[in-house]
Amino acid sequence: MSDIEDLYREIILDHYRSPRNAGELETPPATKAEGFNPLCGDEIVVYLILDDAGIITDLKVGGQGCSISQSSASMMSAAVKGKTVEHAREVMKTFKGLMSIAETGAELTEPTPDEIRKLGDLAALRGVVKFPTRIKCATLSWNTLDEALNEAQA
Repeated sequence: MSDIEDLYREIILDHYRSPRNAGELETPPATKAEGFNPLCGDEIVVYLILDDAGIITDLKVGGQGCSISQSSASMMSAAVKGKTVEHAREVMKTFKGLMSIAETGAELTEPTPDEIRKLGDLAALRGVVKFPTRIKCATLSWNTLDEALNEAQA
């Protein structure tokens, strides 16, 4: 195994063992969205609060599942908390492009090396694409975040 693969594995395990932004927020004022992967049983719950300027002022993640789904949720929360909805959607698009999955029926383009660097810890999940059945694990929290953002902005 290469040094970079070892580093990526350590980043994933760190987020799994010590998840960022874990917990719940009172609803309301928080928006709550739940995601479930019936293929493996992963569950993600995203709670978020948006201010009037469209900034994610607070975000918590709950649920249970494999190390990929839970570490991805931790990384996702760290990447978007305190940021604008627009920024969150850009990171979401880049991450889903990294996972090479379709969005609204159109294939996403492969992120540039600069975009991948901007993902920070999320780039550690790049190896998931070697295991197509695990892509749903890595993207579950992002799909749930998307649902929460849509509901909060409705």
